[in-house]
Amino acid sequence: MSRGWLGVVSAAHVRRGVELGIAQINHGQRAPLTRMQPGDTLVYYSPTRQRGDRTPYRFFTAIGTVADDDIWQADEGDFAPYRRRIDYLAATPVPLADLRPRLHLTGEPNWGYQLRTGLVLLDAHDVQIIREAMHA
Repeated sequence: MSRGWLGVVSAAHVRRGVELGIAQINHGQRAPLTRMQPGDTLVYYSPTRQRGDRTPYRFFTAIGTVADDDIWQADEGDFAPYRRRIDYLAATPVPLADLRPRLHLTGEPNWGYQLRTGLVLLDAHDVQIIREAMHA
């Protein structure tokens, strides 16, 4: 059974990932990528536009499907992040504020604390709400 995942990444990094057709979580750590399986849905949430920004952005910025089991280490000179292939869907970014009242993810007090892990399991209800909103 496929699962849904929420990756927490700046919008600029999400754009690059979509262009490359890859996922990269927690600054290139391997462990979060191993939690995902082929067929799982990955939704990106971007709290900021650029890494290190102080101005909040808070949009769901991309959605796709984990394509296969392959996890590899890229060579970017002094940076060697782990990645895996994602089949991204055509999608329009959606503000968190538009969906927040309907999501299970945001239903608990201090719900945002879990985002600090960089990869959060989403239930099927939330995946469907976000998918519909991003494709509207």
